[in-house]
Amino acid sequence: MKQKKFETKAIRTQTERSKFLEHSSPIYLTSSFVFEDAEDMRASFAEEKDRNIYSRYSNPNSSEFIEKVCQMEGAEDGFAFASGMSAVFSTFAALLSSGDHVVSCRSIFGSTHSLFTQFFPRWNIGHSYFNIDEPETIEALIQPNTRMIFAESPTNPGVDILDLGALGKLARKHNVLLVIDNCFATPYLQQPLKFGADLVIHSGTKLMDGQGRVLAGITVGSRELVDKIYRFSRITGPALSPFNAWILSRSLETLAVRVDRHCENALKLAEFLESQPEINWVKYPFLPSHPKHELAKKQMKAGGCVVAFEVKGGLEAGRKFFDNIRLLSLSANLGDTRSIVTHPASTTHSKLAPEERAESGITDGMVRVSVGLEHIDDIIADIRQALG
Repeated sequence: MKQKKFETKAIRTQTERSKFLEHSSPIYLTSSFVFEDAEDMRASFAEEKDRNIYSRYSNPNSSEFIEKVCQMEGAEDGFAFASGMSAVFSTFAALLSSGDHVVSCRSIFGSTHSLFTQFFPRWNIGHSYFNIDEPETIEALIQPNTRMIFAESPTNPGVDILDLGALGKLARKHNVLLVIDNCFATPYLQQPLKFGADLVIHSGTKLMDGQGRVLAGITVGSRELVDKIYRFSRITGPALSPFNAWILSRSLETLAVRVDRHCENALKLAEFLESQPEINWVKYPFLPSHPKHELAKKQMKAGGCVVAFEVKGGLEAGRKFFDNIRLLSLSANLGDTRSIVTHPASTTHSKLAPEERAESGITDGMVRVSVGLEHIDDIIADIRQALG
């Protein structure tokens, strides 16, 4: 049989059916698993058998979720976490040692930035940032102790695009790992492993769940690297719960159809915003005006669900805009069926100093819209009246 398409993998990748021959995978709400006898228990803990022992290590529901994402990303293995940030931290912590150095794009999620600046210095792990619009400076930042290049693409919150292929070549040249946060794109729109990434991280809380219900994270990549992450996480305990894994497996079955509509709505909203006199600028990867539009089309199937723009009038105009919103949700999440508006400077990136936000392209008037699945006419109408 020929290679299955993305949508088919998302729906038909399932754990083995039990004696009840259920059509949809059940929830395995158990903390542990039993053994047949003493030898079975010994062999299982000695890893001579591939089986479930304890749900902090593995569980049929988390295994199904991991296998689906691996199929989607083209990865050998993965591990599922209780949140996106636990996936980010555990991936770093499993692979970095005291004295190591990371090269990262400056435009990253605020909590990831806090890891680099507040916590890693305690463990003598250094970092160097490069600006999104200065990729030519990356190679000069690589030091003898550099272990990893880390980036998001598209970035949070400015939806800027990095050349994943160029980063992959640079990582191979200097024998360092390339780790990509693929949360904004999902594996439906972009597969960084194809461009040379070693590991891909997702916050399953976002588009993978798609309905704002559960927290989750996942890292996928080569079996060798994931084994190191697994062994660290097996001890430290950031594992995804079976219930949340079950929810996510069901959600992935509709990922393609949901993301198609998210992208369709987001592009229409971005086009509308470009015509509004109250807006200074609009950024969306599949808008021709985006500075990396051609690169985005090369790397991504569509532009994703996030649109960034700046309201004229700075902070006061931004506050007025948010206070005038009636339909859309004021929240810090994204990737939900419900459209969400966020003010990054005062929420997701508020822990950054003003100069750090400026270096990341986050202005006081920037608005991030996670465009949902409501009718686009209603989304635009609410944005229009809020601007007016």
